Amino acid sequence: MNATGACVHSAALFSKLPREFHYQGEPNAWVKATRPGERLHSFLEAPCFDADGRLWLVDVPYGRIFSLSAAGEWSLELQYDGEPHGLARLPDGRFVIADYRKGLLTYDAHRRKLETLCTRVNPENFRGLSDLTIGANGDIWFTDPGRSSLSDPTGRLFCLRAGHDQPDIVLCNVPYPNGVAIGPDGVHIYLAVTRANAIWRLRIDDPYLSRPMTGLFVQLSGGVGPDGVALDADGRLFIAQARAGRIAVFDKLGDPMGRLQTPGGLWTTAVAIHEPTRTLVIVEAQQGAIYRVSLANIFGTENSI
Repeated sequence: MNATGACVHSAALFSKLPREFHYQGEPNAWVKATRPGERLHSFLEAPCFDADGRLWLVDVPYGRIFSLSAAGEWSLELQYDGEPHGLARLPDGRFVIADYRKGLLTYDAHRRKLETLCTRVNPENFRGLSDLTIGANGDIWFTDPGRSSLSDPTGRLFCLRAGHDQPDIVLCNVPYPNGVAIGPDGVHIYLAVTRANAIWRLRIDDPYLSRPMTGLFVQLSGGVGPDGVALDADGRLFIAQARAGRIAVFDKLGDPMGRLQTPGGLWTTAVAIHEPTRTLVIVEAQQGAIYRVSLANIFGTENSI
C-alpha cells in the first residue's frame, strides 16, 4: 500500500525480447507516424495462450509473431508485410490477427498458413484495426480505431458472427476503441476507449445491437489511456495503462482495487490471464519485456488485493 492508500504490487520480470530479434533498420512508416524521432527495436502487443500454455504475442511495426516457452525462450513464428495489433485464438486452434493495414487475418501455425478473413465492411475498408476477442460461440469482436480521438470520435466496434463473411457495426462513435474483452459471465463486452481514458461496457445480447445501450464503467486518469484489457474468472478487470507503467485493477462492480506496477518501462500495452495457473502476464513495449504476476498470491479473498 502506498502513501495514498492504494494497494500496489510489483510484477516480476519473466523474459525480454532477445537482442537477436531487435530490429536494426531505419524507422519504418509506422514508427515515423506513431513515435516521431524514435528508433524502436520492437513494439510488442496482444499476448494470448495456446492450448499447451505457450504464450504468443505480436510485434506491431515489423509484422512479427513470437511465441514463448514456459522457460521464457523466444521463437519467431511468423514475419509478414503487415502491422499486427491484436491476436486471439479460435476454438479450432487457428489464430485471428487484427492487422492495422490488412484487416482480419487468420494464421494456422501447424500449416504455417496466413489467410485473409475480412478486409472491409460493405464497400468500405477498415480504418485501422487494433484488438479483438473471441466469444464462446466463435463470434469475433474487434476494434477499428484508425486515427480517431476526442476531436474525431469515429472509431468503431465490430462483431463478425461465426460463419459470416461481413461484420456488423456495433458502435461507431468511439474516441479510439482499443482493447476489448468479454466478461466471464459471457454477458458483457468491456471496451478500452483510449483517448477518453475510460472503459465502456455493453451487453452482448442487447436486442438493439445496431445501437446498444452503452455505459461508462470505469473512468481513469494518468497515462495516455487504457490499451489492452483482461478479466479473470471472478470478474476482476485488469487494465493496461499506456505510458503509466501499471495495470489498474477493478472489481466486478467497477470499484478500484489497486494496481500492479511494472518495474521497467512505462509502455504497458497489454495483459492476458492463463487461468489454469492463475497467472497474469503483462507486456511492456518500451523495453520489450514480459512480466508475470501470480493472482493466487495476491488475492487472499474475493474483492481484495
